[in-house]
Amino acid sequence: MSAVTDAVRVAAPGNPVTQSIRDSLVVAKRNLIRMSRIPEMVIFGLIQPIMFVVLFSYVFGGSMNIGGTTDSSVYREFLMAGIFAQTVTFATAGAGAGIADDMHKGLIDRFRSLPMARGAVLTGRTLADLVQTALTLFVLAIVALLVGWRTHTSFGEVLGAFGLLLLTGYAFTWIGAVIGLSVRTPEAATSGGLIWLFPVTFISNAFVDSSRMTPWLQHVADWNPFSATVQACRQLFGNPGVSPSDAWPMQHPVWASLIYSVLIIFIFRTLAVRKYRSATA
Repeated sequence: MSAVTDAVRVAAPGNPVTQSIRDSLVVAKRNLIRMSRIPEMVIFGLIQPIMFVVLFSYVFGGSMNIGGTTDSSVYREFLMAGIFAQTVTFATAGAGAGIADDMHKGLIDRFRSLPMARGAVLTGRTLADLVQTALTLFVLAIVALLVGWRTHTSFGEVLGAFGLLLLTGYAFTWIGAVIGLSVRTPEAATSGGLIWLFPVTFISNAFVDSSRMTPWLQHVADWNPFSATVQACRQLFGNPGVSPSDAWPMQHPVWASLIYSVLIIFIFRTLAVRKYRSATA
């Protein structure tokens, strides 16, 4: 903690943007060091998405009708974009719990007493979570390849898909930051970070073709920001997609995913920084 404090104190006032970036990187480094000293945080974060890949691939693979076929290999390729997107959005719970834990221990008050940029603590935390999410995606992609998932587009498009996933995950961690600053305990932050994610991820095109839902539910699924990212990744991976839809996000999923992510970051970062200024441990 003293190393972080000293590093922040030596940041002399100057260009506000430069100072904010410097302070955010210092806090991000602090959180990454903490994660490296608690490896079970990373290990448990990897187990859940791997279980989803294996269970959905082999349990539901032969019973899902995708593009007129129940071939399990087709469903496996359809599924992976949804699993990737679910994995990055579930990082929300970890972000919220981490910030709530820092508040509970009084660390947020300590940071607020230092001459550092407003929002640097939160930005540093979300950047550290982004690094962990990237590691999780890398391992998950290897597991997906082992169970038969393949891409059918250029290397640049595949990288673009993973870039969209990381941007979506980063956007959702700001929602987690707001939740973490709004509750009193890490346990409440974990519950609050997960309870709304299940309807968001399951009322979508991640695991089933949304055209098979009732009309009103399909409309919700097609305009779900999560669905836009999933559809964009399927398009960029060259994997089977859902049936054609007239909804704008499904017609232009890459643009929709980018717009949704930027809006979420802008709205929830503003709310989180506001909460941070008034929060008490």
